[in-house]
Amino acid sequence: MRSSSTSAGRSPRTRAAVMVACLAVLTSALTTGLTACGTVRQATLPQTPGSTETGSASAAPGAPTSTAEVDVDRSGTEPAVVTGVRFAAHDGYDRLVVDLKGGMPGYNVKWVDEFVQDGSGKPIGVRGGAYLQLTLFPAQAHDENGEPTWSGGPVYPAGLANLADVVRTGDFEGRVGIGLVLDRQAAFQVTEQRSPNRLVLDVAH
Repeated sequence: MRSSSTSAGRSPRTRAAVMVACLAVLTSALTTGLTACGTVRQATLPQTPGSTETGSASAAPGAPTSTAEVDVDRSGTEPAVVTGVRFAAHDGYDRLVVDLKGGMPGYNVKWVDEFVQDGSGKPIGVRGGAYLQLTLFPAQAHDENGEPTWSGGPVYPAGLANLADVVRTGDFEGRVGIGLVLDRQAAFQVTEQRSPNRLVLDVAH
């Protein structure tokens, strides 16, 4: 009479095959678990749409998801000229567009406690729930004769869902400062667009 087959009665080769299969399943489960628990980080470098995008800024590639500081260094390039700043409401976010003449400058975007005038350091009297500072460098907002290329201001009322005002914080020593007065701190993202060059800053509602 033949007895039932058990793991104890298996040959060494069969047992080894079973162990290898079990290890493969365990490894797959651990990998899946680690991937699911991992932290997703948003890259600080901006996405650059193709040259087919022209005219006004198009919709963002996705809703803003990060509140972390963004810093892009392009030292040594010719200063870009800021020719204007536009803003408009979109579904889920407010958009600021900086129109540029020349190359794409470096830039920094970060949260600050208040806006101050570049050079003098004097506080700018605007009130909001949060303050997001955009600084472009090397850049300028005037022509060779010293005439402003970005007129008006220094405070530009916006009245959007989150973006209350836009502030020109300075045009000093190769740096142009643009402040966003917000009702509340929210996720933001920066994108570069070409033909013509412009820098786009989206802030969630």
